[in-house]
Amino acid sequence: MISAEKILLRPCVTEKNTFLMEKLNQYAFEIMPSANKIVVREAVEKLFKVKVKEVRTMVVRGKVKRLGRSLGQRRTWKKAIVTLVPGQKIEFYKGV
Repeated sequence: MISAEKILLRPCVTEKNTFLMEKLNQYAFEIMPSANKIVVREAVEKLFKVKVKEVRTMVVRGKVKRLGRSLGQRRTWKKAIVTLVPGQKIEFYKGV
């Protein structure tokens, strides 16, 4: 079995995700491409000691970008939106 630290690669902290954290109690994470909803739920509950209500996953396709004449592509990655039970919270920036 893969450890919880390897399933959740990093939290996605953007302006939209900050709004989701504050208003809807939802948190976004970049996850392993092979992870499913059940594994993500168990990893979040184990790492942050919270109760998860719902998990939604999606694949974010890499955009085609140019640098001068050459074309390149950003990487494709998998994202999970985790909704917590009301009254629970994850603190990413304690003491900052």
